[in-house]
Amino acid sequence: MRAQTLGRWRAASQIEPFAALIGYPSGVSLKIYDSAAHSLRDFEPLEPGRAGIYLCGATVQGAPHIGHMRSALAFDVLARWLRRSGYDVRMIRNVTDIDDKILRKSAEAGRPWWEWAYRFEREFSRAYRTLGVLPPTYEPRATGHIADQIELIQAILDAGHAYVGDPGNVYFDVASLPDYGSLTRQSLANMTVDESDVEPDKRNPHDFALWKAPKPGEPATAAWAAPWGRGRPGWHIECSAMAGRYLGETFDIHGGGIDLRFPHHENEQAQSHAAGRGFARYWMHNAWVTIEGEKMSKSLGNSLTVKAVTREVSPVILRYALGTVHYRSTVAYSPVTLAEAQAVWERLAGFVTRAAELEEVGVDEVASLGPADLPAEFTAAMDDDLNVSGALAVVHDAVTKGNTALGKRDVDAVRRAQLQVRSMLDVLGLDPLSFQWRSSGGADSAHAALDVLVSDMLERRAAARAAKDWPAADAVRDSLAAAGVVVEDSPEGARWHLEGR
Repeated sequence: MRAQTLGRWRAASQIEPFAALIGYPSGVSLKIYDSAAHSLRDFEPLEPGRAGIYLCGATVQGAPHIGHMRSALAFDVLARWLRRSGYDVRMIRNVTDIDDKILRKSAEAGRPWWEWAYRFEREFSRAYRTLGVLPPTYEPRATGHIADQIELIQAILDAGHAYVGDPGNVYFDVASLPDYGSLTRQSLANMTVDESDVEPDKRNPHDFALWKAPKPGEPATAAWAAPWGRGRPGWHIECSAMAGRYLGETFDIHGGGIDLRFPHHENEQAQSHAAGRGFARYWMHNAWVTIEGEKMSKSLGNSLTVKAVTREVSPVILRYALGTVHYRSTVAYSPVTLAEAQAVWERLAGFVTRAAELEEVGVDEVASLGPADLPAEFTAAMDDDLNVSGALAVVHDAVTKGNTALGKRDVDAVRRAQLQVRSMLDVLGLDPLSFQWRSSGGADSAHAALDVLVSDMLERRAAARAAKDWPAADAVRDSLAAAGVVVEDSPEGARWHLEGR
């Protein structure tokens, strides 16, 4: 069934000359910076008209901070531009819901690891929605693909690139693979490792875990049966297995934060190559967010959660601040950054709102403009490794011309300017009159605000239910009911709607 599914996804594009006849992009236009090649490359997909992307998603150990959103936003823009350019995009963004940190933090909190992981998976989903990140084609969980991981580990063992340690750990033998280190252009001889923290059953301190035997004190539910004994997967094998399941053994683009290049992405590539898989043909890495010159991370104690930030600033301002800096450039986050983003957004949204008062362009028409219909400078900027700064310069120029047309009450010119401005902003996920950001619709804005408030109350209710504090959980539900909010529980979690709707 898996082969048939992948085959159907690939089927329509075997004969390149027919690409233009069925709406596929013609010729090479998009150039992306391939981190493995250290250079710009023409994007030539494995299959004409189709693009497969694997994006390293969340490790759901805690609440999402703005650093996590940097990667999500960067690759959201990539997917939007590819789709606007005519590609059928299959985007896979994983959820790592089992690892050392999740086990440790859940134990410290006295909660089951699976409950802890699911709690923060929901928070990540909410953060993506809050910032207008389009959902991926599929979002697989690591724990849902244990069989795929065991199959891949066995293939690596059979190929002679891994070994079983004691008491049932499985390690990748880095010295056995000639191209180990090729992604980050490192020689194994020059790599260093903290040997004080190396498992005694490793043959080489650089070897990494494919499968981990249970450690004393770990919950029995965090282990699965395998030919080498009960245990759980290593971090790296999870992504290789999920990428192969949904994109095939060779696919177009692998993305993620630059801090994942080594060891995570290096090891993903190594174990996939060891199993005879081609794996990613292009590697794209986004830079991180800094605060006062330091990398955004929980370990530095300077994390800013999406929930906390969006209580102080509109989500669209946060999206603008994080998502309109070139993906390979660092975002220097500060109150000044937010103030500048708000000033620019008010100018852009102000023009769109005034233009729509004369005649509003429909969202379907906004989404219908392809690269050939947009200003050539905008298309050239986006095709130049997603140069969003250059693209925004074109947007600002169009807004200036649109404001001039507004002053002259030239309805046709205003409409054309509104259509182009909104279409260009839509590529960046920033159309002011989209459902996500609509500034002129009071009902939509009120519903968005209500969603934030109700979601916060439902989180408190879920926490009370998990702690078996039934009176507190019932009190939250009763408060919502008194306000006309109906709560429905389902296997996927609580949902809400207004009474009578």
